[in-house]
Amino acid sequence: MAGRVTFAPLTPERWDDLGALFGARGACGGCWCMFFRLRGKAFTEGAKGGGAPNRRALRRIVEQGPPPGLIAYVDGAPAAWCALAPREDYERIVHSRILAPVDERPVWSVPCFFVARPYRRQGLTVKLLAEAARFAATHGATLLEGYPVDPRKGAMPDVFAYHGTLAAFERAGFREVARRSATRPIVRKPLRAPRGTKRPRG
Repeated sequence: MAGRVTFAPLTPERWDDLGALFGARGACGGCWCMFFRLRGKAFTEGAKGGGAPNRRALRRIVEQGPPPGLIAYVDGAPAAWCALAPREDYERIVHSRILAPVDERPVWSVPCFFVARPYRRQGLTVKLLAEAARFAATHGATLLEGYPVDPRKGAMPDVFAYHGTLAAFERAGFREVARRSATRPIVRKPLRAPRGTKRPRG
C-alpha cells in the first residue's frame, strides 16, 4: 500500500475522524457500528433515518470508554475501522446460535470492519487485525476471535465484507476453531500480554 499507515484507538478526541470515515450513512444504512451491540428492534429503530440514535449510542460508548475499536490512517487521513471489545460486549454475538461460544475461555472479538472505498483491496484489514491483536493483548486479552465470511463462489461484493474474509484473518495469523455454517467459520488467535497490562475483562 502506498502511503504511511498508522493506527489509533477511537477516543473522544478522534470522534470527528470516525464521522468523516463513516459519512452520513454511518458506514452502511445507519449502522454506526452498533449492529453487533444491539439486537432486533433496538438496532433497526436506531438505524432509521441515517442512524442518529445509533450514532448517539456509539458516541456514548466512546465517551465512557474504553475505546470500542481502532481507526487506521493513511498519510494522516482516516481510511479504515475495526470494532474490538470483549465478546460479552456484543449482544448479537452472545445470543447467536452460529457464533455460540467454542468453549468457556474468555475472548475478545473483532466482529466488523469498514474500509473507505479508495483504500479497499490493499491489505488494510490484515494490518488492522495485527494492530487489534496488539491492542487487545495490552489490555490483558489472551485470545482474539473473529467471525469472517468464507465465500464459496469467488469474489464477494464489498458491501458484504464487513465481517472480514477468512483469507484476511488467516494472513493475520488466525486459525479456524469451529464452523456451524458453511460460510461462517469462527477463528482465533492466541495473544501474549506484555508485563504490566491491565487485568482482562470477562
